Amino acid sequence: MQSVKPVYLDYAATSPLDPRVCDAMQPYLTYVYGNPSSLHGFGQAARRAVMRAREQTAALIGAQPDEIYFTSGGTESDNWAVRGIAEERRAAGGGAHIVISAVEHAAVRATCRCLERCGFSVTEVAVDGQGRVDPAAVEAALRADTALVSIMTANNEVGTLQPIQEIGDRVRAHGIPFHTDAVQAAGHIPLDVNALQVDALSFSAHKFCGPKGVGALYLRRGTKCAPLLYGGAQERDSRAGTENVAALVGCGHAAELARAEMAVEAQRLRDDTEHLRTMLSAVDGIAFYGAQTERLAGILNFGIEGFGQDTLLIRLDLAGFAVSAGSACSAGAAHPSHVLRAMGLSEAEARRAIRVSLGRFTTRADVTAFVDALRQIASER
Repeated sequence: MQSVKPVYLDYAATSPLDPRVCDAMQPYLTYVYGNPSSLHGFGQAARRAVMRAREQTAALIGAQPDEIYFTSGGTESDNWAVRGIAEERRAAGGGAHIVISAVEHAAVRATCRCLERCGFSVTEVAVDGQGRVDPAAVEAALRADTALVSIMTANNEVGTLQPIQEIGDRVRAHGIPFHTDAVQAAGHIPLDVNALQVDALSFSAHKFCGPKGVGALYLRRGTKCAPLLYGGAQERDSRAGTENVAALVGCGHAAELARAEMAVEAQRLRDDTEHLRTMLSAVDGIAFYGAQTERLAGILNFGIEGFGQDTLLIRLDLAGFAVSAGSACSAGAAHPSHVLRAMGLSEAEARRAIRVSLGRFTTRADVTAFVDALRQIASER
């Protein structure tokens, strides 16, 4: 049952680097090596590349270039936004209460746990059985001392999209900063920070076929956020340190490609994921998790009765298919997925759920081969 060649179906964990992005990065890994802060020609060539990358990255989410702050990725962007905005608000007398959803990524949840030890209080808003938060429930959780609201755009485990625009409208009416973790969504669905009414947005290049180790934090003009790193004047005095020019160029080029190809890519992924779901529906004991319509196109989360996720993942890997048990950041954890538990699944159900995620280089033949392998495995119970 070994596949002819390994098939990668874990794009939600990370995506392969697009060869076009790799080509764009090459000059900045070799002969364009100046420091962007230097005044000589070598430095200014690098500086122009960084400026171009900032413009490309901003365009992906409808932002202005000076609202983009480059980071090492989604986790850093989430940490910086949540901690930086909350601390600034508290220092200005704006309170020490944070509202998040029960299905946030660990980068947000762990940052909030840390802030609780520093005197903040945190309210987690429940989600429904599809993993979706009610905007009215978010508004009801607001208090006079609420310093920040942070709700993810799309869930990394089940793909459910949150009603960010409606939440943004409600939160803005109360004058409270609103952050969204869009790491799983950026590059895959249209995002416009002004339409969404967000003050901060996190994303990461490796989720849309860019390089690992680079991402960005959008901060709306006028949003107060404490600096992340002190030292030089990089990132407008907010994140000191010499820029990784090649990575920033890769982020910008990947953002430009994603923006240009998003509509066609999304339709192809919707078709392939629906094909996958339809074919898997015949497997005895299968259950699908997450929203069926308001969801990212390429993610499908499901479990099969009688199979623990570890057993299924190992057998699929041996057959040549790379899938996951949910968030790559919590792989190997002793506890079941907090996302699935928040959606109302039992511990047993959560422990047999796996995530298949398709992407740019997945083919329909890959999907069909995966279904054949899974059906064979399921028949051997």
